[in-house]
Amino acid sequence: MQHRPTNRLLQLFDHFAGAATRQAGSPLAFALAVFVVLAWAVTGPIFGYSETWQLVINTGTTIVTFLMVFLIQQSQNKDAIAVHLKLNELLASHREASNHLVAIEDLDEEELRQLVEFYRRLAELADKEGDVKCSHSIDEANENHAEKIRVQHARRKPRDDRRAPNAA
Repeated sequence: MQHRPTNRLLQLFDHFAGAATRQAGSPLAFALAVFVVLAWAVTGPIFGYSETWQLVINTGTTIVTFLMVFLIQQSQNKDAIAVHLKLNELLASHREASNHLVAIEDLDEEELRQLVEFYRRLAELADKEGDVKCSHSIDEANENHAEKIRVQHARRKPRDDRRAPNAA
């Protein structure tokens, strides 16, 4: 399979970004950064703490920070996609899991807040049941809710029938 130049460039950037972010988080990179700052600080008296001396550290740290933002963001985007795919696979493969949560990352903020509230209510239900092994899915909760409504309607109907003659 032949790669187009664009795909190859993206692949090279991906590998570079991954390697750069791994190295940037290493103890060696931290030690190097500390050494650079200390060397800069030690040279302060030599350069009379001039504006140029200050500009060197400011410019250097700004450039490094600017470039690292893009590298780290690219690596985080890739990692986030991989995690979402793994979670989607787990949801899709588990018979009792709700498929409503597959691709949940595509929901807007209001929809996510509604789901958070829903899961808080599920947690409260599980707490009330007192069973630490108890769990609910969205589908199960919807079925339970529908069953509860059906039972409530069935209970009300005989009561309503009994009240009608008494009210007359």
